[in-house]
Amino acid sequence: MTADTSPLLQVRDLSIGFGKNPPIITGVNFAVNRGETLALVGESGSGKTITCRSILRVLPKAAVIHGGTANLALESGSVDLLSMNEKALRAVRGNQVAMIFQEPMHSLSPLHKIGHQVAEVLILHRGHTKASAKIEVIAMFERVGFKQPDRAYNSYPFELSGGMRQRAMIAMAMIAKPDVLIADEPTTALDVTTQAQVLDLIKGLQEETGMAVIFVTHDLGVVANIADKVVVMRKGRVMESGPCDVVIGAPGHAYTKKLLAAAPAIPHEAEPSSARVIEDPVLQLEAINKTYFARASTFFGGTREIPAVRNVNFTVPRGKTFAIVGESGSGKSTVAKMALGATPADDGGVVRYWAKKGEPPVEVGSLDANGRRAFQREAQMVFQDPFSSLSPRMQIIDTLTEPLVIHGIGTRAEQRDRAAELLERVGLDKNMLRRFPHAFSGGQRQRLSIARALALNPSLLVCDEPTSALDLSVQMQVLELLEEIRDEFGLSYLFISHDLAVVARIADEVAVMRQGRIVEQAAPDVLFTAPKHPYTKALIAACLEADPSQKIDLSAVALGAGDPHTWPQDYAMQGDEMPNLVEVEPGHMVRVNT
Repeated sequence: MTADTSPLLQVRDLSIGFGKNPPIITGVNFAVNRGETLALVGESGSGKTITCRSILRVLPKAAVIHGGTANLALESGSVDLLSMNEKALRAVRGNQVAMIFQEPMHSLSPLHKIGHQVAEVLILHRGHTKASAKIEVIAMFERVGFKQPDRAYNSYPFELSGGMRQRAMIAMAMIAKPDVLIADEPTTALDVTTQAQVLDLIKGLQEETGMAVIFVTHDLGVVANIADKVVVMRKGRVMESGPCDVVIGAPGHAYTKKLLAAAPAIPHEAEPSSARVIEDPVLQLEAINKTYFARASTFFGGTREIPAVRNVNFTVPRGKTFAIVGESGSGKSTVAKMALGATPADDGGVVRYWAKKGEPPVEVGSLDANGRRAFQREAQMVFQDPFSSLSPRMQIIDTLTEPLVIHGIGTRAEQRDRAAELLERVGLDKNMLRRFPHAFSGGQRQRLSIARALALNPSLLVCDEPTSALDLSVQMQVLELLEEIRDEFGLSYLFISHDLAVVARIADEVAVMRQGRIVEQAAPDVLFTAPKHPYTKALIAACLEADPSQKIDLSAVALGAGDPHTWPQDYAMQGDEMPNLVEVEPGHMVRVNT
């Protein structure tokens, strides 16, 4: 931080509404100094995003700023961003004040190359030519972590991963070296190791330029690691504000305490492990591989193989939760699809399912049409995104009764009764049956997705990132619901996630995947307190906790999240092969040379 402690940006008595309705943002006050990071914290609907958008006046057409000021200290003097004329404000946007939006795929033009979009900032605000802007952009791309900046410059958004698109957004925001950077949930959609790298990148650029950062998030672990000051918002009002170590370390408001209590955490103490003996399996995957084929880059190149899953083996005990964790591209969702028979495994792999204890298993990949129909009644899926997994054109009663209609179960009256019963079981009112999905919150929609999955009384649920799109308190409620349903009905879960803290809460056993392979597997208290594999250690090191005294260990993240060929010799890949998965102690499997 610099010696000048006067606010660089000060927001006072901000009030925002929509149309003629009463304001939804009232009396918001905060200030940020040069070199400081201010975290705006709150759940969906708290008003934190619209508050930040109002600073640059990039609001929906129906939004009305009823009052307040946002004073920015410039070399020429202080200006109120809320009362500036549009022409003057355009000179500020992307220049003195820049913003990183939450979803880069929606913020970047799909029709223009990434490099051209970033260069436009320099051309508009700094008077660069196209040639000089390209030189600056490529240098910034290298600074934000692009391994091939020239190639990235000429790429379209869809050709980059989510993490790389977010880095491009950071480059766009940083290229003009703004005084204030507003980052709206810039890491929410990223894997934990990528999140750690992005946070470190923003911090490094901040130290280099002395800019102020307003960081919008609902993740208290991120807040504890980066923030100097914290403002907690709820329903358009500030509930609590102050230094990070005070607000997070010793909160005074009941709402802040509630948010902290809802934040899941990985265990720090292990219980003695024991040998794995599964007497009553419900699902088993044996020697599972999956290879995709893509056309080569040249016309005469034929096709090339893309190995997505390699030699995966595990068993899900009846009534238990088996979790698979890993980053995007690790193969965990492909495994989930193969477990349900939605995606066929390569020849040689077998997926077995036991309907009841003691009965012979069925091989999912060999089922005929009738057998597959029966299996689909027993095995259901809860999807990641509750917004896209429910048809917007169907009332909830039709959504919940559709599985019963397809399988010819019950009369129409019995189906309606079943739908009402399901709604109440997941904590919703049966009077909501005639509503459409848009009338529900994100957490309620996920409850509806769970209710639909339960309609056929399954014995196995495959949950693919069921809480990743939810706020902390809603996430806690959904996890509690899943636990209650599992214990009440004796369900078994195959739980897919990239969030280690969530997995630690719900899982009985955890498998860690990297590049299509399981690299470590154990009970959660053993895996998270005594990890062996460098990649598992990286995931744990990148898992941010809501504790200002527990800062991220970037060296551990960099070691395990890097190229598998650079791992310590006992764990490193040799060519295309990794070491074998062996039991290093009872119940603890690690891919290591012995």
